[in-house]
Amino acid sequence: MPFSSLRDPSDLARAYAALEAAWREIKNSVPEAQRENARLDLAYLVADLAPLALDEDDLRENVLHHFRQRTAVHVT
Repeated sequence: MPFSSLRDPSDLARAYAALEAAWREIKNSVPEAQRENARLDLAYLVADLAPLALDEDDLRENVLHHFRQRTAVHVT
């Protein structure tokens, strides 16, 4: 469970909101066969980066940055 380490309800809400926002931004660029795994990877990134984020937008931006870096490494 990606968000099992988050205990505070406001942290959970922020994490879910950031996950949904990030997913909306990248979903169409992920091949359909890989979407389930990509969304799970994104969720784990959200959970890992949530304690460091200033707010939901900061969290979303950091998650997208890390996700795109990982994707670029796997593609090249």
